[in-house]
Amino acid sequence: MKAGKALGAGILSGVLALSVIGCGNNDNNTNNAASKTNEPAKATEDTSKPGKKVKIVYSMWGSAEEGNTTQKVADKFNASQDKIEVEVQAIPWENYMTKLNTLATAKQLPDTGMLREDGVVQWSSQGMLNDVSSMYDGTDSKPLDSLAYKYQGKTVAYAAANEILLLYYNKDMFDKAGVAYPPSALDKAWTWDEFVTTAKKLTNDKNGKHPGDDGFDSQSIVQFGASVENLPWQLETWALGNGGGFYSGDGTEVRIGEDASMEAIQKVADLYLKDHVAPLSVGQTDDGIQRTIIAGTVAMATNGAWNVGTSLNTAKKEGLNYGVAVLPYMKDKVTLNTGGANVVFSQTKHPAEAMEWLKWYNSEENNWGLISEGIWMPTLQKWYTDETLTRKWVENPNFPPYEEYKSAVVDYAQSSAVKPASWFYTNHTTEFNTLLGSILGDVWTGKTTAKDAITKNLDALKAAHSGNN
Repeated sequence: MKAGKALGAGILSGVLALSVIGCGNNDNNTNNAASKTNEPAKATEDTSKPGKKVKIVYSMWGSAEEGNTTQKVADKFNASQDKIEVEVQAIPWENYMTKLNTLATAKQLPDTGMLREDGVVQWSSQGMLNDVSSMYDGTDSKPLDSLAYKYQGKTVAYAAANEILLLYYNKDMFDKAGVAYPPSALDKAWTWDEFVTTAKKLTNDKNGKHPGDDGFDSQSIVQFGASVENLPWQLETWALGNGGGFYSGDGTEVRIGEDASMEAIQKVADLYLKDHVAPLSVGQTDDGIQRTIIAGTVAMATNGAWNVGTSLNTAKKEGLNYGVAVLPYMKDKVTLNTGGANVVFSQTKHPAEAMEWLKWYNSEENNWGLISEGIWMPTLQKWYTDETLTRKWVENPNFPPYEEYKSAVVDYAQSSAVKPASWFYTNHTTEFNTLLGSILGDVWTGKTTAKDAITKNLDALKAAHSGNN
């Protein structure tokens, strides 16, 4: 993954090269000028004529090399039919949204392209995106409902991949402590109290004592029982699961100031401050699994499904014996899902052709390298319900045992516990999360409480959500 990007966008862009290399190794080396130079391709004109292909432009963030590689994949699509010709337009990540805004003002937007998760609702509210709810009409399957970006009840984008939050754990640590593994089945999910109690059994100081034992030294812990990722966007999981949330269901109101929301965040902080089962984390970097499970210092930790492919596969080959389970819960069973967006811009004259390309480009077959590695999860529902397809996906050495992964991930991902990350339905999430992360800094170290920090800054958080910060 490339650092400094919103999570889903980071996943989508950071592994894009792997995706297109995996499905684009053909001998067609045609490269367009736009992808070579990173100069914007002009907005397409209506060139529909009998016997002539309709040309559409697809924009992506990335280097010229990545653009050229993606163009090779597009060439494969171009050669597969006689109606559509796709040209790839690569723009460096640092300039991507600025360039799109410039093209939008000039009415020269591409037909379709990648868009940052936090930009989807904003662009929709400005009339810049097409309704794509008909993209999968007439097909044998459509993406899971949780992967649809919504604005005013309309689907304005589908995620190009699926990612959910999970609980990973070190089986050897559990075995050594004689503690039962976390449940992989949702109906057996641990309560938060059961999670904390188990974490205490797995937390050892230098003398082998656990929290609550006489003589336990919280300053000399050599193995922690748990870690809950406290990046702001992931914290919403616990607010929702405690009966609160960051926002109202329609995304119009801020709910983080409710007691249930603040209590949930405090419980995460207390894993370090009071329960003494978790290491200090300040919620700044998205490398939680590397710092915990892979480092061998923590018995169980929460994070996203992408970690199977981005880091755990390598650790597994080096001897890590890890497992995967569903998240514990406070009041309601909740996990978040996310995935970077591909959109159809409203300036296009060829919306049907743009959707046809996206449907093809986003297909599991074209992203199989990422899926089989465990970086991405499929989007289409049939991969979760058809056992033949599920086994094709999961039965490979890159994953934990089939039944475990199927229960903890495949079944979990289509369960009622799944809630879309907030950028699927509301605006200004980056501004909100950035401010929240700053506000919570002193909460993690115990200098203030979640209630005091959030209450004091609630007006600022509401302003950030409204775009007025």
